[in-house]
Amino acid sequence: MPLLSISHFLHRHLLWFLIAAYVIAVILPAPGLWIRNVSFGEIHVLKQKINISLLMIMLAMLMFNAGLGLKISHLKNILRIKHVLLVGLSANLAIPIVYVFGITIAMRLWYEPLEVQHILVGLALVAAMPIAGSSTAWAQNANGNLALSLGLVFFSTILSPIVTPIAFHIFGEMASEEYEKVLQGLATYGSGTFLGLWVVLPSLLGIVARLIVGEGWQSGVLPGLKFINSIILLLLNYSNASVSLPQAMADRDYDFLAITLAITAGLCLALFAAGYGLSRLFKLNRAERVSLMFGLGMNNNGTGLVLASLALSSYPNIMVPIIFYNLIQHIVAGTLQEIMTRRADDLDT
Repeated sequence: MPLLSISHFLHRHLLWFLIAAYVIAVILPAPGLWIRNVSFGEIHVLKQKINISLLMIMLAMLMFNAGLGLKISHLKNILRIKHVLLVGLSANLAIPIVYVFGITIAMRLWYEPLEVQHILVGLALVAAMPIAGSSTAWAQNANGNLALSLGLVFFSTILSPIVTPIAFHIFGEMASEEYEKVLQGLATYGSGTFLGLWVVLPSLLGIVARLIVGEGWQSGVLPGLKFINSIILLLLNYSNASVSLPQAMADRDYDFLAITLAITAGLCLALFAAGYGLSRLFKLNRAERVSLMFGLGMNNNGTGLVLASLALSSYPNIMVPIIFYNLIQHIVAGTLQEIMTRRADDLDT
């Protein structure tokens, strides 16, 4: 089946496609800027005016496909490990808060305070998002606990209309006056209406669709959905990179790119390491450890990219940490899976 082969190839080499998308964004940003400006009109929900843009539709498709990929039968097993789920969800928010607070103190010595604020807000957008649905695929490939992986994705998504605004307000307390207002604006813009309409609702519709259709239909259509997800994720990254990276390269702001890459990588590594540390602290088995590591380390940056592009178009540098995190989390996940696979092979021989 050609689509199955193409989907598998794209997913297997997604990291290289992401890098290519960033390079194209620097060389040819115009199509990416066009994607950001495509709009299909406005609707009013709960007295709020909401623009239906191509970015919003792509986000809804991502979340619908994520819901369609969730197996409710696995979620029933979550009652056995509900304490692990609670620890994972709490750590997913608490650890980035502690990390970013430490960075704001350490970066007081940085010569350009404005860049520090851009990094802070970008990391806040990463940290406030739900856990990425792709973490379940990585965990499954590494023989993780699928019930725990699905539970982390499901509950972090369902709770996002409550948790995300709270996270923005907390990070706002660490920012300067101007960027505190930016984060408070994100808390308002990314409140229950936005996340409920474009994240939670499509996810629930995907779950309902999975319950309605048969298993045979699902197995036939899932490769196509994975292909669509990969294309949408690449387009979102390309579109947002088209705003921020060409300007940074034109300004030759290489020190900003370097420090942002280092700090963003530090957060990603800290979250993966926290998953490992917590699994040892609570004496979890190997499968639960794998799922906790991938769950904590991988965030839904598709949502963060859309929210940033809609609410922070006048602050393009804020998107750089989100773009970098999306790249780094796949590098770390791929490296971690390779290490685990080799260890498993060594034990078998």
